[in-house]
Amino acid sequence: MFIGEYTHSVDGKGRVAVPSKFRSKLKKGAIVTRGLDSSLFLYPLEEWKELAEKISSLPLGQGNSRAFARLMLSGAMDVSIDSQGRILLPDYLRKYAQMGKKVVFAGLYNRLEIWDEKLWKSYRVQAEKSSNEIAEAMGELGI
Repeated sequence: MFIGEYTHSVDGKGRVAVPSKFRSKLKKGAIVTRGLDSSLFLYPLEEWKELAEKISSLPLGQGNSRAFARLMLSGAMDVSIDSQGRILLPDYLRKYAQMGKKVVFAGLYNRLEIWDEKLWKSYRVQAEKSSNEIAEAMGELGI
């Protein structure tokens, strides 16, 4: 399970160290892809396979299904952890997520989100301000 927030630096080649507590969960392979809200999603290979199957079974006749599949699947790249615990974030994904030198890894149970540090702080402040409304909406969903 991925939980917590961790800040790391991106080097000049686009490499970033994965938080050490998560590395063992990604050793069998990982996929990084475009996420939502200007973030990247990092999945262990097994989790990615399950998600990719669900996405690929969405109805082709629906525009939103096609758009979501294109967003998630066409941007995906397999990554491996090097001997120093780093992964390489492709340039096109760093541009998509507007990443600078500092990024935040946010653990979200079955995936990691990777955010530009400034964007993450801004997003988190907004979510914290709306926490009561968010909690009410989640209550309607049974959470």
